[in-house]
Amino acid sequence: MNIRSLSIVFFAVFSFYFASLSIVNSHELRPAIADLSVVGDDSFKISISLNLEAFIAEVSPDHEDTDEAPSAKKYNDLRKFSPSRLRSAFTPKEKEFLKTLTVKDSGTTLAIALENIVVPPVGDIELPRRSNVILTGKLTRRTDALILKWSKSFGPVAVRVRGVSSAMGSRGTILQSAYLKNGEKSPPLRLTSTITSTSWQVFRQYIVVGFEHILPMGLDHILFVIGLFLLSPRLRPLAWQVSSFTVAHTVTLALGMLGIITISPTIVEPLIAASIVYVGVENIITKNLNRWRTIIVFLFGLLHGLGFAGVLTDFGLEKGHFAAGLIAFNIGVELGQLAVIAICFLLVGIWLRNKPWYRTIISVPASICISFVGIFWFFERV
Repeated sequence: MNIRSLSIVFFAVFSFYFASLSIVNSHELRPAIADLSVVGDDSFKISISLNLEAFIAEVSPDHEDTDEAPSAKKYNDLRKFSPSRLRSAFTPKEKEFLKTLTVKDSGTTLAIALENIVVPPVGDIELPRRSNVILTGKLTRRTDALILKWSKSFGPVAVRVRGVSSAMGSRGTILQSAYLKNGEKSPPLRLTSTITSTSWQVFRQYIVVGFEHILPMGLDHILFVIGLFLLSPRLRPLAWQVSSFTVAHTVTLALGMLGIITISPTIVEPLIAASIVYVGVENIITKNLNRWRTIIVFLFGLLHGLGFAGVLTDFGLEKGHFAAGLIAFNIGVELGQLAVIAICFLLVGIWLRNKPWYRTIISVPASICISFVGIFWFFERV
């Protein structure tokens, strides 16, 4: 098989892979969010927002699609359970769940107990349901910081230290945050207003979070960037489009995080899907890049920035390192987008962009696939 044939096959597999993942993204396991706060003078509370059905069904975070798990049927059945029935299904696994989280104070493991479980009503069973498991524990007199460890078998978790106690973790300034995966321990989490993380630690952490939001988790953003590449796989026009997209999502990401602009995800997410459809359709009906494309990409970048802001708000930014975290997350996003473009160039751009059949064999079919996914996603999100 020659280089041309290999490139076509690889790019077809690459496009189909991400298109397939996009269609089943509603079955993706997302990181848990744990809010830690002090209650009174001698207690702490941890509110964990997570996919409770996945834990009960023992769906491993290694599965990008829950339908691939051996216990997929049980998991899908649990999604139809009422709140009271799901809480009852969790009861036999309560002790096991408490073992997934270790809380230490200066090397001493602190006892934690289940206080409450808040399960939302059954909604769209195609979308993951986020329940809240609320744990409590007692502090020792000398406690000024805690170290948390989340079981590797339960996937990544974003830990946020809140300045004000809240059972649902929805109030209070974020004093410190950490993103834990692969069974990592958190840094010492201060329980006062003193922030112990350095700007460099926050910077490194949020570069990773930003990159992973594109590769592998940002499937809609990946398809959008591939759509930009397909029409004109040349560095200069692509640089103009990506730069326009970058500037736009940087602006709305900052404004969204500062609370200046707040738009419901129920509006933003369908519009992001619509942007994918537009780019794909334009690739099909247009042979050449026109001057309006950069402006349109900028407008779509504003939407994608609001999507990024929603994700970063969930993970949380420390009050004292807001700028460092925001810049680092944005850099991570850009590195992820550049990685997608680099893959496209390696598979197709270098070898096939000047071929007379590039548009017929590569650009149009791939754009049709992208448009189909965008349409499917738009109606799913609406």
